[in-house]
Amino acid sequence: MVTIPSARRAAGSPSGWRERASGALVPGAALSVAVAGALAATLAACCAALALSGVAALPAWTHPDAGALADAGWRRPLAAWEALRLGGALAAALAGVAVGVPPYVAAPLAALAPSLVVRERARAARERGRRGVTRALVAAHATLRSGAPLVEALRSGVQATEDSLARRPFAAALAAFALGAPLDLALRDAAAREPDERTRLALATLALGIAERLSVERVAALVGAVAERLAFDDRLDEEIRARASGARTQVRLLALVVPCLALYLALMTPGVADTLGGPLGRTVLVPAAAVLEVAGIVLSRRFVAEALR
Repeated sequence: MVTIPSARRAAGSPSGWRERASGALVPGAALSVAVAGALAATLAACCAALALSGVAALPAWTHPDAGALADAGWRRPLAAWEALRLGGALAAALAGVAVGVPPYVAAPLAALAPSLVVRERARAARERGRRGVTRALVAAHATLRSGAPLVEALRSGVQATEDSLARRPFAAALAAFALGAPLDLALRDAAAREPDERTRLALATLALGIAERLSVERVAALVGAVAERLAFDDRLDEEIRARASGARTQVRLLALVVPCLALYLALMTPGVADTLGGPLGRTVLVPAAAVLEVAGIVLSRRFVAEALR
């Protein structure tokens, strides 16, 4: 009779399965977590390398942040931008796991934050460009009053401002005119590509005046009227910002009061500290408070931006 060793019999018996399931799979589970962390770190490194290399590009029309990135000064491919967002989301997810925040909370917030920042920078750049367009039209009006033709007046307007967003529509229209396109159609095409509504309306008005074959004096009067209207809008914007600055400062102060008050209560009341440090606080209370804080600041700025349009 052939006897089966006790170790083999234990492995083949139900009791051996229970022993193996209770003890032998623990190192495998730890290894799987380590492998997952290594894969995440490798993916983050690949995303960073892709962002630095800039070898791939996504079609600009498919990306919702393409216009904001162009106006904010981003010159790398859109794939590099997505790689940075993905790397930040992975890093936030790993950091969230380390401190007890679920990855499904930390990763979306980290992926959304760059878009909010770049859109805010693009909005500020467009406002500067709008003021630059006003300066360009004022210089073009002065050149027209001296008897120069409209094309030379637009070139002097481009040279009068150093803002790239302000020079972009005029430079595009002059380049198309140099290639043989009518000046009114060139201005209309440049206006259609502008994200700022005031700049778009100003260029469309100039294109309409040119299409009507107005005299130099009447074109000068038209350019002066458009420049005067843009200057009035700029002064109105400054007044709105000055009147809304107090309310926006209060919103920021309230946003700082809430975490300070939560920290004070956590230090003085152990129950609050246990609640905030527990699963409910890490997964619901603290992330919801952070989202509401950011939403309040963004909405306050959005209200002012809507009033400036």
